[in-house]
Amino acid sequence: MVAKNAGMLATDKDLVDVDALIGAYYDDVPDPAVASERVIFGTSGHRGSALKRTFNEAHIVVISQAIAEYRKKAGITGPLYMGRDTHALSLPAWKTSIEVLIANGVRVRIDSRDDYTPTPTVSQAILTHNRAADGTQRFSGEDIADGIVVTPSHNPPTDGGFKYDPTTGGPASAEITAAIADRANELLPEWKSVKRIPFEQAITSDLIERFDFRQHYVEDLKNVIDFDVIKSSGVRLGIDPLGGASVHYWPLINEMYGTNIGVINPDVDPQWPFMSIDHDGKIRMDPSSPYAMKGLVDRLNAGAWEKYDVVGGTDPDADRHGIVCPGSGVMNPNHYIAVAVEYLFGGNRPQWPQTAGVGKTLVSSSLIDRVVESIGAKLVEVPVGFKWFVDPLFTGEVGFGGEESSGMSFLRRDGRVWTTDKDGLIPDLLAAEITAKTGKNPAELHAEQVKRFGESWYTRVDTPTTLEEKMKFASLTADSVSATSMAGEDIIAKMTTAPGNGAPIGGLKVTTANSWFAARPSGTENIYKVYAESFTSPQALEQVVAEATEVVNEALAD
Repeated sequence: MVAKNAGMLATDKDLVDVDALIGAYYDDVPDPAVASERVIFGTSGHRGSALKRTFNEAHIVVISQAIAEYRKKAGITGPLYMGRDTHALSLPAWKTSIEVLIANGVRVRIDSRDDYTPTPTVSQAILTHNRAADGTQRFSGEDIADGIVVTPSHNPPTDGGFKYDPTTGGPASAEITAAIADRANELLPEWKSVKRIPFEQAITSDLIERFDFRQHYVEDLKNVIDFDVIKSSGVRLGIDPLGGASVHYWPLINEMYGTNIGVINPDVDPQWPFMSIDHDGKIRMDPSSPYAMKGLVDRLNAGAWEKYDVVGGTDPDADRHGIVCPGSGVMNPNHYIAVAVEYLFGGNRPQWPQTAGVGKTLVSSSLIDRVVESIGAKLVEVPVGFKWFVDPLFTGEVGFGGEESSGMSFLRRDGRVWTTDKDGLIPDLLAAEITAKTGKNPAELHAEQVKRFGESWYTRVDTPTTLEEKMKFASLTADSVSATSMAGEDIIAKMTTAPGNGAPIGGLKVTTANSWFAARPSGTENIYKVYAESFTSPQALEQVVAEATEVVNEALAD
């Protein structure tokens, strides 16, 4: 159900008390006996709120210690690249972690400008550091690097997040995060005994190394985006960083490449008072949400479109993107993925490996499947979570990895890996490249795809559940679905593993010729998610969701 204030500008009662939030970070102590207050790594690290005793100083102390111990066991002796976003809890957690890491003798590279650090810049820094002289990637050996990003991504202002990137530069595997979480929870009852150095002493240590993330990343962008075509076309790209870490990157891109990029809202405020309320009544900096982006769209429609041909957005750590086109509003992330795939694989990246496929999460739109089939590419369908694209991007098995929640990355123009984490800046820049090269914006190209492949209706429904019920999803099998048809069509597949890599999906996916649904629990909240799509009609989509909910409820009741 959509909240009554969804899409409305945030009011004073919607804003977090930043002082109280930071105070709770230091003053409140989690109870290790309470499951929800322990360290829990979801698909993108540990997330929580200091106000709920789920993201406090104690958590960061023990996670940082566990990471330091993991590095030692894994033989990682190089620098640890450390970034943070603009959430209020990010700076305190960043400081806490540095205190522990330096006490453990870890070399930590932080931003030389003392600025915010987008997630993709940490991935790109790790990968370029670990690249051998012959251009191949190293994952072990002397002076190998890894990283940490302090961010809860697009989560509300009350939240904090802490994510470890191993030597592969992308989200850590479940095996690594499980080991880190287990060790952290062992330490949690005695967290005050973990060795630390006062921040004022740690930050002046010889183990702290300054690194210009912004210059390093922006200089390298020319190897993934065709700036010549953007510059020569004069395409005007607008960017709303949504108060996030990319805010100071766009002016340097203009300076370095002669582009015409305008930062629509350069404000950074940990309360995010300039945001529109998201679908559930919360402030959430999601550049793909039409509710969160309504303020920007209203501003564009009120006259700002005179300055721009296409507009992009990024979330607080700049690992997600949003695309807005004149007369079309915010594009569905699935639709933009389909457009980006057809453009990238349609002769515009001639140096990519001929065998490179298209990676998508299995809850992304089947429109992508139809586009991929039409261009004769290979589809690699994986479970939810960008970590599943890390190895395929390295090996060139996929040239592109994208997920329905507006996260993507793709290869450099020469076919080598760019980042193995989501990058919200390059999709926005790609929208400008696409518009410059084709003379049509992404929304216009999507409309052409609809004419060729059919219109679809897509939704995601979140339902509250318990931790115990979430665990039952792991036991779902094809036999959990007794039905043979769905929304009037024969069921042709019942999946509990992803066809692209055979990995468990943590839930269930059921498909027909023109419809599908997938059900899985959230990795960070006590909800389960039902994704569904139909190429038949909105009414058919409603029927699919109803039948999916019935299947899940029956399974959870057993």
